[in-house]
Amino acid sequence: MFHNGHDTLHILVAYSPNYWLPYATTPMLGGMTSEDAPDWVPRTGLQLRLAGVHFDAIRVRGVRGEAVLHHLLSLTDGDPGPVVRELSGGRWTYFLLAPGESKHYTWPPGATCFGPAPRDQYVGIPAATGNTYPLSWRCGAPVAGDFVDAELLHGVLLAQLTCH
Repeated sequence: MFHNGHDTLHILVAYSPNYWLPYATTPMLGGMTSEDAPDWVPRTGLQLRLAGVHFDAIRVRGVRGEAVLHHLLSLTDGDPGPVVRELSGGRWTYFLLAPGESKHYTWPPGATCFGPAPRDQYVGIPAATGNTYPLSWRCGAPVAGDFVDAELLHGVLLAQLTCH
C-alpha cells in the first residue's frame, strides 16, 4: 500500500488513458506521411472503407490477432504489410490483402474475411499520422501496392487457429 498522496497521484497518472493515449495512437514504425499513403488512407482521423474495392481484410480477435502478427513479423523481417489494430472493444487486428485475394482461400474459424461479398462490408482505416483512436497502424501505414501476403497469412492462421 502507498502511504502518501504523491505516490498515489503518480500511480493514477501513469494508468490514466490520457497519459498513454499518445503511445497507443502512434504507429509502431514511424516516418510515414499522408503523401506516402495510398488514396484510400484518409489524410486525418479515420474513415470506413468498402472491403473488396481497395483491399480485402482478414480480422482476428484480441491476443490471437497479435500472435498471428508476431509470427508474420518474424517471417517477413518486420514488414508484414498493412495491419490495422483496434485499441478498444474486441481489440481486433485487421490484415489487409490485395483486392480479391481473400477469395482464393478457405479461412479457418476465428478469422473473418471482409472481401467481395453479396452485402457491403466496411473496415475502419486510420490516417497515416495523428490521432486515430481507437484504430492505428500496427506496423506503419502502407504505401501504394503494399499488402499482406495472403498465402503466408493463410498458413500462419491455419497453424495458429487450428492447433489451439
